[in-house]
Amino acid sequence: MTCVVLVRHGETVWHAENRYTGSTDVALTDEGRAQAQALGRWAKHAELAAVYCSDLSRSRDTALPAAEATVLPLREEPRLRELDFGSGEGLTADEMRERFPAALQAFRADPAGNPLPGGEPPAAAVERGLAALREICKRWPDDRVLVVVHSTLIRLLLCELLGRSISDYRRLFPSVRNCAITELSFDGEQVALLQYNVPTDAERTTR
Repeated sequence: MTCVVLVRHGETVWHAENRYTGSTDVALTDEGRAQAQALGRWAKHAELAAVYCSDLSRSRDTALPAAEATVLPLREEPRLRELDFGSGEGLTADEMRERFPAALQAFRADPAGNPLPGGEPPAAAVERGLAALREICKRWPDDRVLVVVHSTLIRLLLCELLGRSISDYRRLFPSVRNCAITELSFDGEQVALLQYNVPTDAERTTR
């Protein structure tokens, strides 16, 4: 079984305003870069075999200190990028309520069945993200791998892997902290959730 350590990227410039970032390439804040450095300190003692990230800069810049600390190549995987929120990209919930209130209400009632206008269907994000994770597990079958990705994708994948409806991702997993550890034991089919949303602690490996 592969130990897959899923980590949300560090804080971004849209974090304070709670804007939907999705596939938009938004930079880390100074705090986000500090969180990335803390993740690097954790990674140095975590016995990792590989470090992966999505192809968005906030994910790559968060993963880079971990790759440098472990002297491992940073492997970018486009299929691990965040869900595209369509017309909701860059907006707050209040701004969406003003522009398309009915669509926002439908999304909140069933985000899998009712993507935001022009947005990616969550089932499609699950399909691409799960395919990427399965390939990682196949390549590293008995190792521990760090995968730096995004909040919504992590929550969708957890629902899918744990046999819950992806429509419930917002209710079952209401938030994921920046740079927190969510670890799975996964062989591509069978899965066990070892820890969820645990803050990074550079003094222990959490293995």
